[in-house]
Amino acid sequence: MSPTPKTAAPVYAKDLKANGAMAALLKDAIKPNLVQTIEGTPAFVHGGPFANIAHGCNSVTATRLAKHLADYAVTEAGFGADLGAEKFCDIKCRLADLKPDAAVVVATVRALKYNGGVERANLGEENLDALEKGLPNLLKHISNLKNVFGLPVVVALNRFVSDSDAELAMIEKACAEHGVEVSLTEVWGKGGAGGADLARKVVNAIESQTNNFGFAYDVELGIKDKIRAIAQKVYGAEDVDFSAEASAEIASLEKLGLDKMPICMAKTQYSLSDNAKLLGCPEGFRITVRGITVSAGAGFIVALCGNMMKMPGLPKVPAAEKIDVDAEGVIHGLF
Repeated sequence: MSPTPKTAAPVYAKDLKANGAMAALLKDAIKPNLVQTIEGTPAFVHGGPFANIAHGCNSVTATRLAKHLADYAVTEAGFGADLGAEKFCDIKCRLADLKPDAAVVVATVRALKYNGGVERANLGEENLDALEKGLPNLLKHISNLKNVFGLPVVVALNRFVSDSDAELAMIEKACAEHGVEVSLTEVWGKGGAGGADLARKVVNAIESQTNNFGFAYDVELGIKDKIRAIAQKVYGAEDVDFSAEASAEIASLEKLGLDKMPICMAKTQYSLSDNAKLLGCPEGFRITVRGITVSAGAGFIVALCGNMMKMPGLPKVPAAEKIDVDAEGVIHGLF
């Protein structure tokens, strides 16, 4: 369903005679895909919406199935605690009546140095000054999960071969000062054994820490107030500016009675703000909402921030350009 801007009257799939075709597509797609890791651990792959333009979580069905089939279910929320994690809590958990037991923030030395101003080409070099400047970004994500959503938190520090001991120690020290354990994860190189310490620390956090899970806003608030709550509490923004077009679209949704739904913010994943170049943990910035749409079937309102577009971003060099088949029939370039 989509409200039209000129008439403010909703247009349904059945009005376009597309409901039957949509049902045919969803008939099998609605079922989660069961796969396994190379070590035999089962996993559901179901839904892959980007957290910068959508909710960034897998399906509720897959999560519920996993909860029924295992002692612990682990699910990903894309990007950071400002995007996927916020939407997992405020949208998915709210609509599906889920209560997470803990949150894991995945961090890297390289990403934090990037947030500290280091060029991508130099991220493999030790730089404690840049790392110190970038650390507030990680601490903000930790604070969001602990203080906004009330969850026990563990940091998974993905180790790269270029990471120095001094850099790793600096991150562990900063996290310890904020009451959060760090697990040095080496799953890429060691498989499941490289994540065993993380698993133990997550279980310990669940069993020993207080869980006061809650939402960042009351869904019954007005649309602008809900957006403002996310921007100020989660992003650290000073306030929110709404374009005339966004304000008109909000008024239209209110007339249709579609304003009491959670908010899905569409913004850059590169910054806590809506400006991709504003790195670290910026302060005093404002969020600009230029447009509002509704995903009625999914049950949320989408706020378009800054210059973000809802079309997923693609790499400058597509992976397809590196894939080929040799004379022996062997495929190259997949990994």
